Amino acid sequence: MPFLPGRRRVLKAALLPSAATVVPLRFVPSAHADSIAKPGQFAYFTPVEFTFVEASVSRLIPADDLGPGAKEAGVANFIDHQLSGPYGRAETWYMQGPWKEGTKEQGYQLKLTPAQLYRTAIADIDDWCGKNGQRPFAEQDSNAQDRFLHALEQGDVKLARAPARDFFDMLLQNTVEGFLADPMYGGNRNFIGWKLIGFPGPRYNYLAEIEQYGRRYDMPTVGLLGRDGTRVKET
Repeated sequence: MPFLPGRRRVLKAALLPSAATVVPLRFVPSAHADSIAKPGQFAYFTPVEFTFVEASVSRLIPADDLGPGAKEAGVANFIDHQLSGPYGRAETWYMQGPWKEGTKEQGYQLKLTPAQLYRTAIADIDDWCGKNGQRPFAEQDSNAQDRFLHALEQGDVKLARAPARDFFDMLLQNTVEGFLADPMYGGNRNFIGWKLIGFPGPRYNYLAEIEQYGRRYDMPTVGLLGRDGTRVKET
């Protein structure tokens, strides 16, 4: 089956239980959630790594006739910030041996932390592309990127140090999380993800609207920080 990026696929992934494959992260607010990251401003990624992730998430949730996609929503920023914190270091996970290949039902089994998995897999992928006469992933056209992501998902690409399928599963899950999490965590910029699914946000009071059945809800979308849900001030 060909790789099919798009909203339906991602929303389906968001509804599926994830604990059996990749441990969901506990979001850390981003102090730079209101701006696209620039070289020198990354929390964890190098510029090359950030470019790879931004290219990847833009294919997993592409912009289309329904609206902007993961790139426009700042999902790469979200992932960058989360990998720099406790999630990236797997602080709350059991990360001791023995290191044996497990099943999906047994959960995350790798020796690599999420941050290490991203760094290792990205380097392995660009190395694989070079050895197979291809340009780095981020420099390929969208069709070639889709084919490669599908190969990662199926485990058809054998990376030198990182399991391709495990990396794809984590990348997809983190992309969905960044697209649908509250904007204070660095993604879902301008409530792009919430507007797509019709979620108005965690407004503190809906009493006036509860019994207005069938009437369109016209209040503006809000996040945990209010209507400007994309800005977190540094402390």
